[in-house]
Amino acid sequence: MSEGTMTRDGNETWYRIVGDLSSGPTPVMICHGGPGGAHDYCEPIANLSRNGRACVLYDQVGCGKSTHLPDAPADFWTVQLFKDELVDLTRHLGIADRYAVIGQSWGGMLGMEHAIDRPAGLRALVVADSPASIPLWVAEANRLRADLPADVQETLTKHETDGTTDSPEYEAATRVFYDRHVCRVPWPDYVERSFAQIADDPTVYHTMNGPSEFFCIGSLKDWDITDQLHEITAPTLLISGRYDEATPHIVEQIHSRIPGAQWRIFEESSHMPHVEEQEDFLETVEAFLKTVD
Repeated sequence: MSEGTMTRDGNETWYRIVGDLSSGPTPVMICHGGPGGAHDYCEPIANLSRNGRACVLYDQVGCGKSTHLPDAPADFWTVQLFKDELVDLTRHLGIADRYAVIGQSWGGMLGMEHAIDRPAGLRALVVADSPASIPLWVAEANRLRADLPADVQETLTKHETDGTTDSPEYEAATRVFYDRHVCRVPWPDYVERSFAQIADDPTVYHTMNGPSEFFCIGSLKDWDITDQLHEITAPTLLISGRYDEATPHIVEQIHSRIPGAQWRIFEESSHMPHVEEQEDFLETVEAFLKTVD
């Protein structure tokens, strides 16, 4: 295991390599969610290295161990920024001619955006728990939210209306939703760390997403690549949980449009099968990646 940084436009992107990039099967770039969630909660995915497959965890600029830019203007934080960062990192690491991308949540959105460009070295794409349309994501989140206890719904609505989503009451109410649809097992330390660092510096998350997983009022609120999914030619595996906020209806819109895409629903999971059903997740992804090695 080794760590390093890549400097681009004066900002540093931190990364950790688990395994040996110079040999073995197709290496994996692991794209975390948020945006702004940092790599920590994705650490279990790097256990794919147990089969000799090098894995790269990295913190997208603006979060984690990479450069933080709390004073950057809102229009600095774009999808293109993170697409360029991913491309440059594969070049920096010397794997641009052969790699796979595993993206979780926002990371899967980033992965699909990347795959639409058809980079020559992209051998496979794993999209875990991601939408291709934020308007659809919000519609499904509202449907799930309607099943929460009435007092929780009232608390959420009150603080969203009053603009007090930074209150402890709102945070406690969102946790009810998160425990149902984000991670249904007790949160391991690596999951807690990712949420804690968003709380410490919410710049990217609040600018692009909003104050919570289901109250999306940031710059991504109109993001929708549904009509471009047919342009993805890389072999693709879709992953979601039965109780996922990325609902089966959301993932079906992707599955029906990416040619030849495979899809696995984890029956005991919500938004983090790589945490909730870790061993099954690793075996499923490894079996898929072996088909493209």
